[in-house]
Amino acid sequence: MTEPVRILRIAAGGDGVGRLADGRTVFIPRTAPGDLVDPAEVRLHARFARARLGRLLAPGADRIEPPCRHYDADSCGGCQLQHLGREAQRTARRAIVGDALRRIGRLDTPDPVLEAGAEELHYRTRITLALDPAGRRAGFHRLGEADEVFELERCEIADERLNQLWFVVRNASGEWPPALRQIVLRVGRDGSAHLIFRGPVRPDLHLTHRIDAAIWWEPPDQPPRLVSELAVAAGVIPPGVFEQVHPAMASRVRDYALAQLGPVARHHVWDLYAGVGETSAALATAGATVESVEVDQDAVQVAEQRGPRQGVTRYLGRVEDWVAQLRRPDAVVTNPPRTGMDPRVVRDLASARPRLLVYISCDPATLARDLAGFRERYRVDDVRAFDLFPQTAHVETVVRLEVR
Repeated sequence: MTEPVRILRIAAGGDGVGRLADGRTVFIPRTAPGDLVDPAEVRLHARFARARLGRLLAPGADRIEPPCRHYDADSCGGCQLQHLGREAQRTARRAIVGDALRRIGRLDTPDPVLEAGAEELHYRTRITLALDPAGRRAGFHRLGEADEVFELERCEIADERLNQLWFVVRNASGEWPPALRQIVLRVGRDGSAHLIFRGPVRPDLHLTHRIDAAIWWEPPDQPPRLVSELAVAAGVIPPGVFEQVHPAMASRVRDYALAQLGPVARHHVWDLYAGVGETSAALATAGATVESVEVDQDAVQVAEQRGPRQGVTRYLGRVEDWVAQLRRPDAVVTNPPRTGMDPRVVRDLASARPRLLVYISCDPATLARDLAGFRERYRVDDVRAFDLFPQTAHVETVVRLEVR
């Protein structure tokens, strides 16, 4: 019989961390620092163990009642930290960044300051729902069970407009297209609502339920196509183009990253993984010349439409294919996906030796890995975390590096 375990901290991914009687570290989801728990279904590995929460013997001081009914009742895997209070969550996310930088990046740095947002709930402007095998029930995956989908009633971290839209769409489940794979709900920056059906069959628009949203069909491996009669305003970012799910905090991240560059007038700056070009536009407005690289053709088209066209040269393609061909920069802003930067990008950036490099990251582990590649030529001058994803173990980080 396994002895009770005291939870010591929160690990990357959101699991609580304790120690078994034999000294092995054990990871247990849905536990909080200070909890005394009976672990269940313990799976032993050479140096660590994984388990699930069997019984909560004594709660830690940071444990709270989750605000979402699905979190416990359906073991929703969309959030990882709803059982922690606000400050405990923020402490955990700071520690996740600091631990990654020290352990993976080999940096002697404390846990960073974390800038918190105003909203703890109802902040997400996009949710993606999976379908059960029958294609008539949509929701999120259960924790640790990629093949299990529970029926979603409402999501407490989603923008309330998405919950209202989902109420209508859910009641029209008998009219969903066949062979449906996913349903995406999105609110644009202009407040417009978008419903995207992902699957091989085009939606039938003769719906008996009125849906006040632009309806899109996204066939496999193709961009979404507008299929509703509802017009989409000019300048609206297409639903297939990546945007942060917490726009207000994303703007704060971008503003902070740009401030780390200082004055850029008459400087040449690279904007890597440029998205829809907002950073490029801000740099050009501040007087810099900019070369930007983005792999998403639709995002580049949006950037071209929005401008500016003077002062910015945009390249379509992978950063690793373009970076060695760009003109030597004075500074660089890089904002890669969760997988981080290709090793070739790290190598070519270090060789280009810009005076300043600002790295925006949504994954502390890949951030730390990439920073380790800059150690010989750069020093980390500033680290700041941002609370883009409350109730989860995800965190955004901005790092400023100066050439040695």
